[in-house]
Amino acid sequence: MKEESRERTKLINRVKRIRGQMDSVERVLADGGRECSEVLMLLAAVRGGINAVMAEVLEDHIRLHLLKGGKTPLTPDLGEELIDLVRAYLK
Repeated sequence: MKEESRERTKLINRVKRIRGQMDSVERVLADGGRECSEVLMLLAAVRGGINAVMAEVLEDHIRLHLLKGGKTPLTPDLGEELIDLVRAYLK
């Protein structure tokens, strides 16, 4: 349980960083005098942060719920669920 709490804290910290990045995007847009390239770079950083959080949650879901920590073999039904998750993530 201690490890789970630590991982949850890491995810929450990532979300806080993403929120800070979005605040920066808002400030730059409100300023109006900034280059489009600066806005695009900030947005790319936000997207990267969100992708990292999504990948971590997806990995945890696969390990904890689909594979049960390696104790359950990947059945066709679990395989289909995994495919659906990956497809949804990649949209």
